[in-house]
Amino acid sequence: MTGSFALLKQRRFLPLFVTQLLGAFNDNLFKNAMVLFVVYGVFNDEASETLFSAVATGLFILPFFLLSALAGQLADTRDKAMIIRIVKFCEILIMAVGGAGLVLAWMGWAVHLVAIPLMMLALFSMGIHSTFFGPIKYAILPQHLHSDEVLGGTGLVEAGTYIAILAGTILAGIIDVEWAALGVVLVAFVGYWTGRKVPPAPPQHEETGIDWHIVRSSIALVRGTMHIKRLYLAILSISFFWTIGAVLFIQFPPLVKNILHADKSVASLFLAVFSIGIAIGSVAVNRLLKGEVSARYSPASVVVMGAFVVAFYFVCRNWEQDPAGTLYGIGGFLHHADVIPLLASLMGIAISGGMFVVPLYAFLTTTVPKDQTARTVAANNIVNSGAMVAGSLLAIGLGFAGVGVVDQLLMSAVMCLISAWLAVKLHRACD
Repeated sequence: MTGSFALLKQRRFLPLFVTQLLGAFNDNLFKNAMVLFVVYGVFNDEASETLFSAVATGLFILPFFLLSALAGQLADTRDKAMIIRIVKFCEILIMAVGGAGLVLAWMGWAVHLVAIPLMMLALFSMGIHSTFFGPIKYAILPQHLHSDEVLGGTGLVEAGTYIAILAGTILAGIIDVEWAALGVVLVAFVGYWTGRKVPPAPPQHEETGIDWHIVRSSIALVRGTMHIKRLYLAILSISFFWTIGAVLFIQFPPLVKNILHADKSVASLFLAVFSIGIAIGSVAVNRLLKGEVSARYSPASVVVMGAFVVAFYFVCRNWEQDPAGTLYGIGGFLHHADVIPLLASLMGIAISGGMFVVPLYAFLTTTVPKDQTARTVAANNIVNSGAMVAGSLLAIGLGFAGVGVVDQLLMSAVMCLISAWLAVKLHRACD
């Protein structure tokens, strides 16, 4: 078996890896620059901040629900490398719009009337971009890699994604919004250049017609995938995982500001720690499984994740504010008496989460023939995004019902138990 990191020297893997890494970086640099600016610079109450964060998350996810079936059909019936080039060119145009919104926000010109709508339009469009790129980045792996390299490649893609999320998140918290505007446009250009280096990945059968009816094609795609028991259980497990992830990411900015009384640099630190943990878990589980596609570690991993969520909840509940009543910066936050258990529990959530989800993604690309992998990933994206939108709406509803962001953490812990039950059923189904 070729070592996972040895794949980074291969042209059949490296350009794809860098392209998806840059795309994830840009998504998060733009989204976090936007959300942190609005949370810390426009709104001044927990309910409004949570609502904005949830709406932004929902807008980004919605295209996955609406367009994944079309994206999967295109990826399985057209050259995947050609689609990558088209998608990455569109990213340049999208980030030009988003960058304009960030600059207007920085200038303080028509923030509510023009700047925020422009940023939201760009965020929604980046959701469309990621919807069409998402099936390709997983489905192309069995086509370019050997069978005993797929799990390692999947782990590297997942780890690279979260390293990129880490970098984009940290940068969004420490640079001014006008520099973020310039950065997202420049990164989009570089991503287009690396995307052109991805080797051809022609369809595995003759090109066929596309069903452009997004509702009919979505129903047909999910129905045609979910009858396979292993895929059904893997997709449901992944969906619950990302519902938990969506709720946590929605909660982080208002939780950091209103419960931990810290500034936006600490909000970025939270997201960065989470991203590092996912990356560590993604690589670690591949080492444990030695390239085998198996869910045997997934049930225990997500139970441990739930336990860390509960620990994180109790630390947040007992967090003491700075006596001066000001927001902690990074220095003050890191000197807080409870910072070590807080960050340790957050890191534990992320590492165990990465160990849970990576083998499940490998199931999606190894259970079906190579000419159906993109549609399988797309079906997974439809179900995942529906669950994540439901999680976002639940977070909004609980906020309006007066349930604070800290208490919503317990909902995430309960969902971990459901994911564990599904993972147990998947492991038994594969024996």
